[in-house]
Amino acid sequence: MFVKHGMNSGFSSLASSAVLRRQQFLIRSLKGYSVSDKIRMEAVKCLSGGASLEANAESVLRAITPSLDPTRHKGQAGKIAVVGGCREYTGAPYFAAISALKIGADLSHVFCTEGAATVIKSYSPELIVHPILEESYNISGVNDEGKRDISKKILSEFDKWMERFDCLVVGPGLGRDPFLLECVSQIMTRARQSNVPIVVDGDGLFLVTNSIELVSGYRLAVLTPNVIEYKRLVQKVLGCDVNDQNTHGELLSLSKQIGGVTILRKGKSDLISDGEKVQSVSIYGSPRRCGGQGDILSGSVAVFLSWARQCNLAAERESTISRTNPTVLGCIAGSALLRKAAALAFEHKKRSTLTTDIIEHLGQSLEAISPVS
Repeated sequence: MFVKHGMNSGFSSLASSAVLRRQQFLIRSLKGYSVSDKIRMEAVKCLSGGASLEANAESVLRAITPSLDPTRHKGQAGKIAVVGGCREYTGAPYFAAISALKIGADLSHVFCTEGAATVIKSYSPELIVHPILEESYNISGVNDEGKRDISKKILSEFDKWMERFDCLVVGPGLGRDPFLLECVSQIMTRARQSNVPIVVDGDGLFLVTNSIELVSGYRLAVLTPNVIEYKRLVQKVLGCDVNDQNTHGELLSLSKQIGGVTILRKGKSDLISDGEKVQSVSIYGSPRRCGGQGDILSGSVAVFLSWARQCNLAAERESTISRTNPTVLGCIAGSALLRKAAALAFEHKKRSTLTTDIIEHLGQSLEAISPVS
């Protein structure tokens, strides 16, 4: 597993040259051909918004997307787990998990309730589905001690897989059942202890807003709120209403207050901050606002975050990109790719564009920016 435990020897030699080539390309595209420390740091400054608020998203995508190479084995391009899916919501976890695969992750898992598992499995044989979560209605006759035993069993089952994952996506289709949310809280705590990155979306944001300590101070956490979810976060954490006249300052304050957690505020322009700076991605997407696009985004960010961390670990001696927060790079790349895929899908389907159409254009959109080599 390349994120948590480094890379095996076969991958190290491959990564050392390929990653450096991508980083050097990024530096040249931003600041010219000098490789002095001063110029390298200026390139990072430009990338991260020091010189301009708008992120150079295409350069980020090219820099962190790994090349396809026959010497690599299954799993080295990423193993993503989505925690979500209940009786009412089966589409969201599918969208997040399948998007991760369409972008280039090797394996995608879904941890959901038994009532959602069969449905999600029927959508695609590509996903690995684990029906381990429980909702209150299934255990209504169980006493408190029995519920604790069930909770321990769920956590134990998840622990068997935890060390394999490069990133968790928590929230798509999760629902708000109290017992289920309590179990997911324990899963998030365990992931944090294991240093596994966490992307939080959907009902995961409802959970985090009411239990901010789950992510507070965890630099490998990403929150992806929409307008309503962002409003709740601001009210809970900052104790005030959203100030549309100071969007950048407010986002900086919010991220800092939660301890440097990266926040991707979705909107006409996506705003991204880790408490150090604010960057935006304003690439035009689609006027079609069908549900499920946020799920694509969460799955995409998970993959790109994992790839950005891979670049960092493979190039510790070449400090250019490693000094840029991988969660920020993942957000920039995920936002840009979703917008490009949405634009391409709308070009073909117009008003009838659906989330599944956008997903089908993810690979083509990435290929246009970072061709297979």
